[in-house]
Amino acid sequence: MEDRGFSWKGRVKMRIYVCVKNVPDTAESIALTGTAAFDESVKFVLNPYDEYGLEAALQIVEKQGEGEVITVTVGKEAATKTIRTALAIGAHRGILVKTDVQFLDSGLTALALQKAIELDGSPDLIFTGKESVDSEGLQTPYRLAAALKMPVINDVAALNITDDGAVVEREIEGGAREVIRLSMPCVIGGTKGMNEPRQPTLPAILRAKKKEIKQIDIHELNLALEKAKTTLVKLDPVPERSKANLKMIEGDPQTMAEALVQLLQEEKLLNGVGGE
Repeated sequence: MEDRGFSWKGRVKMRIYVCVKNVPDTAESIALTGTAAFDESVKFVLNPYDEYGLEAALQIVEKQGEGEVITVTVGKEAATKTIRTALAIGAHRGILVKTDVQFLDSGLTALALQKAIELDGSPDLIFTGKESVDSEGLQTPYRLAAALKMPVINDVAALNITDDGAVVEREIEGGAREVIRLSMPCVIGGTKGMNEPRQPTLPAILRAKKKEIKQIDIHELNLALEKAKTTLVKLDPVPERSKANLKMIEGDPQTMAEALVQLLQEEKLLNGVGGE
C-alpha cells in the first residue's frame, strides 16, 4: 500500500472508499429455489445502511471542495447496477470484485475488499454500513479494519472530521450516546440518523453511465476461497404470523374499559383486576 500518512489539516485531496453491497429489496417477496438458494430475479438495491456511509463521504468531499469517493463491492455481475446507483448518487467511480457466490464468508469478503482497496490506492477514510439487510452478519467492518490494521467504529449516528482525526457519536443502551475520537485512516460504519441520504436525479443517472467501474475477478486476488470459516447451510422462510382475532369494543368510555378488562381476563392476559 502506498504510504501517504494522514493529516487532515492542509489535505489537498482526500481519497474515500465506501464499501457497498447489492442486496435483495426487503419489500420483495423472496421465493426459495433450493436448500440454500433463492430466486434472484427479485429486485436488488444498494444496501440501505451503506447509503449513510456514501452520503457522509460525499459531504466530506463537498465541504473540502475536492476529493474522490470510490465505491467497492464484492458480488455478482448484476451488482454493477447497484454500483451505478451509487455513481448516480455522487460517487466518482466504482470497483467490483466479481464472484459467483451470493453469500460469501464475511472473512473472505473483508479480505477481498482489503486487496481491492490496496490495489487501487491508499485510503484516507473507509465507510461501510453498520450491517447488510440480507445476512445481517455485522462482521465485515471489523474484519476489514483488522485486515487493514485500522481503528474501526460501527453504528455511527454522527460524524465530525477534525484537523487530527474523526470524532463520532454512537448510540448505546438507554438512549445515551458515547463520543469517540479515532485517528485516521479508519473504518466507520454508518447507521440511520447519521445523515439524510440523497436520491439520484435523472441527469445524474445519465452521467453515471459514463463513470468508470473496474472489475476484478475474485480469483485474481489469490484468496484461499476454500478456507471459508462459515458456510450457508440452509435458508428457511419466516413463518407467517397468524392473523389476529380482532374484536371491536363499542360504547361509552366506561363500558369500553369494562369490556377490555373482561376480554383480557378471558385471554388470561390480566389477572386480579376488576374481579370480586
